[in-house]
Amino acid sequence: ITDPQASDAILRAVAATLKMYPFDFRGAKILSGEDEGVFGWVTANYLLENFIKRGWLGEWIQPQKKTLGAMDFGGASTQITFETRDTIENPRNEVMLKLYGQAYKVYTHSFLCYGRDQVLKRLLSKVLQAESYQATVSHPCWPVGYNKSLLLSNIYDSPCTEKERPSLALNTTVTLVGIGNGNLCTLHVNRLFDFTTCSFSRCSFDGVFQPKVSGNFIAFSAFFYTVDFIQTVMGRPVHLPSDLKDATETICATSWRELLQKAPKLEKRLPDYCAVSTFVYLLTTKGYNFNNHSFANIAFQKKAGETSIGWALGYMLNLTNMIPAEKPSSHKSMLYNYWVILILLFVITTLTSLVTAICLLRHSKSSMI
Repeated sequence: ITDPQASDAILRAVAATLKMYPFDFRGAKILSGEDEGVFGWVTANYLLENFIKRGWLGEWIQPQKKTLGAMDFGGASTQITFETRDTIENPRNEVMLKLYGQAYKVYTHSFLCYGRDQVLKRLLSKVLQAESYQATVSHPCWPVGYNKSLLLSNIYDSPCTEKERPSLALNTTVTLVGIGNGNLCTLHVNRLFDFTTCSFSRCSFDGVFQPKVSGNFIAFSAFFYTVDFIQTVMGRPVHLPSDLKDATETICATSWRELLQKAPKLEKRLPDYCAVSTFVYLLTTKGYNFNNHSFANIAFQKKAGETSIGWALGYMLNLTNMIPAEKPSSHKSMLYNYWVILILLFVITTLTSLVTAICLLRHSKSSMI
């Protein structure tokens, strides 16, 4: 929401409603994109026990494992967050965290209007611009055999596209016809980024500073769904950037009829996999600068363990102080003595069962003689 008055009104309504229910309401606020990225990073690393874990005796121990970088690809924005030793030249991108006595210097940035839904709207705008808003327009990212009529209002109803709004009435209808041209699709998607402007020693895109990516990463949300489609529906492995590029070219060259045969349950999202796959390829390689070596360190996953990854758990952990800044050496989930007693009881029970079984076996043999 870009209108502060509208934001305040919504938050007041949310607060008034939640106060009616019998729980401790602490207030409502809108998270910044950077907060979203950091809390997603906290969630992923907490679930994977990179900060702390319980030992065999129930004590809390620090596993001394390196943290994972986190990449989120939502509907409106995309975030990248990772621990780095490099100098972070823009203070807005630096977050210092102290968790369990360990200090973490984290780089984070949130790219508004680079989420899946907004990318597709911005791409439609670029396609219409390129063909001067004719009544029928060829869409290179849609498969051959697929076409759809849209109102301009469906494209320009977003803050991410309103600056490109044409002088035509928003109730004007345009028909887009898929032509499945992967190379032309790449040109259009590439125009969504600005790879030329940079006032720092290095940038990702749109003039945003980014240090060199380092360590392992976990990519979730639409990152996962896109790569999962490539692997499960298209049957293509994704280990290197070239794998992603080749698979994207294959998707773009596949007709609407063939795609429907492969994945009829995904009909609603099928037309956009060419565009989204192209975007993910350009974002990771040309934007974030993953190369053959570092791209192999990305795990495209929906969950960490059995839990879905997102910013909510990280935010709650931070809000409720479940991640203390102090070292956890004095914290135990169970007292050591209790563990000793339980182990002794287990051993005694096991031995008793074995002795009983042996006695019964001997008794049965003697009665048979």
